[in-house]
Amino acid sequence: MFTFRPNSTRRCQSGLALVVLLSLGLGSPVWVFGGKKKTADAAPPKAPPVIDYSNIVWPNPPAIARIKYQAFYAAEKISQVDTPKTTKQNWMDRLAGTQPASENTKVLFQLAEPYGMAVDSKNNLYVADQKVGAIFIFNTETRDVELIKNKTHGHFVRIIGLAMDDNDRLFVSDPGLRHVLVFNAKHQPEDVITDGLVEPGGLAIDTENRLLYVADVDQDQVLVYDADTLKLKRRIGTGGHKHELTTPGDFARPAGLAVDQEGNLYVADALNNRIEIFDGDGKFVSMFGKAGDGPGYFARPKGVAIDSDDHVWVVDGMQDRVQVFNHDAQLLISFGGHGLLPGQFQGLVGITIDKTNRVFTSEIFPGRVQQFRYVTDAEADQLRKEKDASREKKAGATEKQSVPTTIPTIQAKAPGSK
Repeated sequence: MFTFRPNSTRRCQSGLALVVLLSLGLGSPVWVFGGKKKTADAAPPKAPPVIDYSNIVWPNPPAIARIKYQAFYAAEKISQVDTPKTTKQNWMDRLAGTQPASENTKVLFQLAEPYGMAVDSKNNLYVADQKVGAIFIFNTETRDVELIKNKTHGHFVRIIGLAMDDNDRLFVSDPGLRHVLVFNAKHQPEDVITDGLVEPGGLAIDTENRLLYVADVDQDQVLVYDADTLKLKRRIGTGGHKHELTTPGDFARPAGLAVDQEGNLYVADALNNRIEIFDGDGKFVSMFGKAGDGPGYFARPKGVAIDSDDHVWVVDGMQDRVQVFNHDAQLLISFGGHGLLPGQFQGLVGITIDKTNRVFTSEIFPGRVQQFRYVTDAEADQLRKEKDASREKKAGATEKQSVPTTIPTIQAKAPGSK
């Protein structure tokens, strides 16, 4: 018979509890994975992937690339914005479900509705944003951003156009205040133009002839000012007809402006779907373009720019595309279309080209500026020569390999001959 012993049962229960505690301690995540966690923490963070844009070109290979995609700009760098410091949440905050107040209220500034653009002598890009109410200054090399802010550096209501002279004076059109504000190279307001303006928009400056051109959308005219004295010199176009004139030399809501190397003025006549050209004295020279969606046609041209080879670049706000024409108004190439991918556009409104042939375009819907590089005629000719030389060298090597080698003949000698 089995004898029941209470003391031995209690000893067994104590031993079993000890075994369970030891097994839990040995099998806990802290014990098992503690060393791995320290190793993972010590590993250096992975660098973000670098996107290669070098293959985005127009036209497509094997043709010589004439336009290369380079980058886009949309906001400040994350490193420029301090991380908000918050106080530690106590038990009363946790119980009430409230969050502690932040000690840092600095925010990330980003483009919302960029429009006019300009480039200074240091290759910095200036972008006017009418919704943010500020002018973004992008360092195109470091990607750092400065801002000319409303009520801090100046007073803005609805800024549209930008233009930069050779002394880095910045001209800013504000149709909300019916004037053009002038900033010096230190971004300090130094003057203002109000004479004759109602709704100023696009700007262009002729640094050689010292002329400032201002497109007035409401008056259907382009006003010409002395860039130094800021005095009104003349008007181009007939005003007072409420955007109904279609005669050569007149406008219906003029938008973008540009000046070529000879001092000729190019005007994007938006509602008439054409580009009009005037000489330095304001006399009508020629025009090209008509309404449509085919190659060479326009549907609300918004901006115009001239490259170093005097090609005319026109951005179309409705078709979201860029078309490039030669001096004879012949279409050379076009790119774009609706979308958010590199080289596509949403709400395309502005274009500018700097002295190094960098092309910048602005879009209001995604709030971004895209950067391209124009390959000049001289650069394209050099690339073509190098390509032809490489092809000839390769062809010569192939012909040399295809020529059969001659087999030397062996003449048999007669026995006994020396």
